[in-house]
Amino acid sequence: MAKGARVTIGPYATRVPPEQEPKPSATSRFAELVTGPAEALAARLDEAVLLIAAHAREGVDVASYVAALDELAKGVEDASTDAVVSQLFGADGFRGNVEEYYDPRNSYLDQVIDRRLGIPITLAVVMMEVAKRVGIELEGVGMPGHFLVRDGAALRDPFEGGRTLTIDECEARFHAVHGPDAPFHPSLLEVADAPSIVARILANLRQVHLSRRDSNSLEWVLRLRGLLPAATIEERAERAGVLAALGRFDEAADVLDALAPEAGDDRERQLLGKARQLRARLN
Repeated sequence: MAKGARVTIGPYATRVPPEQEPKPSATSRFAELVTGPAEALAARLDEAVLLIAAHAREGVDVASYVAALDELAKGVEDASTDAVVSQLFGADGFRGNVEEYYDPRNSYLDQVIDRRLGIPITLAVVMMEVAKRVGIELEGVGMPGHFLVRDGAALRDPFEGGRTLTIDECEARFHAVHGPDAPFHPSLLEVADAPSIVARILANLRQVHLSRRDSNSLEWVLRLRGLLPAATIEERAERAGVLAALGRFDEAADVLDALAPEAGDDRERQLLGKARQLRARLN
């Protein structure tokens, strides 16, 4: 609804004050961000990542945590990456959660800000967003298994206090996750854009909630993943299985019905048949 929109009530029309207009839900705002231009998402990466957190904990005030990032930036002494690192990982006490790496709170930006604990990708988001506020452009680096930050030609590890890494040290971190025989190539250190950062956070949460058998949380994670333009039909159909496991058969069938026209002929028939089976369980 546009500000000051006219609303007809009976034969009369009035204007709704902006403060009384309905606010978009966290899901609809997230969808708006991730389906828009990548440049627009990059400009609001903090908001997009906080909107993920808003699905995990009711009442998360996204605007207040955006303001918290503003406050963190005010403590940075000068417009340098070293100053950002010193403030965040020194004075402010941010650090990698070595003890409970797979705690889902490590992927929720509000909790990362509150607890000063995170995993590489969420600590990288904090680092990039604070740097942006003091006039420095840092980029994410989506190395498989260990997210990094690029500062010009330098690579920094937010999980280890923003320490600068050599290529050999990056390779060592890669092998620590994937094993000594996994092939490493410098192409694995390419810049990760905002859509891929959001997708990776959701992929991490999918794995965490699968391992914890937390179907309720997994459902909303898959719902958000399905909104990403790059989501495949199979990725979007996964949510139907979780809904069915939760006993929400009609919703699961609706998901499959919506996906069916986008699939090929054989897959369409499979999806529609599964939807009918799910609805039959309602009787």
